Amino acid sequence: MQDKPFKIFSGTKSRYFAEKVCNSLGCPLGNMIIEHFADGEFSVSYEESIRGRQVFLIQSTFPNSDNLMELLLMIDAAKRASAKSIIAVIPYFGWARQDRKDKPRVSIGAKLIADMLSTAGISRLITMDLHADQIQGFFDVPVDHLYASGVFVDYMKTFNQENLVIATPDVGGTKRASAYAKFLGCPMVICYKIRKKANVISDMQIIGDVEGMDVLLIDDIVDTAGTMTKAAELMMQNGAKSVRAVASHAVMSDPASERVDSSSLNEIIFTDSIPYTKSCSKVKVLSVADMFANAIMRVCNNESISSLYVV
Repeated sequence: MQDKPFKIFSGTKSRYFAEKVCNSLGCPLGNMIIEHFADGEFSVSYEESIRGRQVFLIQSTFPNSDNLMELLLMIDAAKRASAKSIIAVIPYFGWARQDRKDKPRVSIGAKLIADMLSTAGISRLITMDLHADQIQGFFDVPVDHLYASGVFVDYMKTFNQENLVIATPDVGGTKRASAYAKFLGCPMVICYKIRKKANVISDMQIIGDVEGMDVLLIDDIVDTAGTMTKAAELMMQNGAKSVRAVASHAVMSDPASERVDSSSLNEIIFTDSIPYTKSCSKVKVLSVADMFANAIMRVCNNESISSLYVV
């Protein structure tokens, strides 16, 4: 990649994704060593010159926190190695669900992570399907916010459009589901849920009619899959013909895979922003690596990325 003004590097857990991006761009993945010590501490070193280059650091910050710490060290090392600019490419931005102070004496985790990345030295952020759009405002550097709809919509077009209805598993996802419903020209229903505490649902009701319809549930994150599977069950109880789900980020904490496997869902579709390593016959993964590769080239060439937005 000597003839190109940029270099791409990856953290440990996102190397699978970075390799796909580099393959799409036709360039090698940068050489970097992350050395681990016996006590769990680790250090980062670039094994090639990045002086005066645009450096793209690909790393999703899904659990555990080592992924975030790796990224922070990668940013700091790049800054100290005289990189021209440092662009954090974070397909899945962790802590995004902590985007507001919804009760007294709690942290706003998304803002804290934004401050940490900015202090470390990023020049720009490229991410996808933030839990809340306003998180972009937590940064004082440019944010390119991509949407997985670019790959989802093509797959959705293979469904039976005549009986299709878009659904959201909670009120918070209404805007996202409404955008899909308008684009596909189909009706929308909403699930209203009440939580006792995090990851525990006490009650759920449907607002709208799904009888005889093929339901497509839209969400950004599936964690324990409790909400998604309960919504699917409720749809079937109310006369739905079939239920599928689409979600950008497969957090899939245990026992999510078991819940999906034994649920009323016919299929659930994720992107590869987080590696899905469990076994579940109902899970399908679509890659967004080409979309990120396209965004990287557009950033390098100072071109607009708005044409990448479908929904």
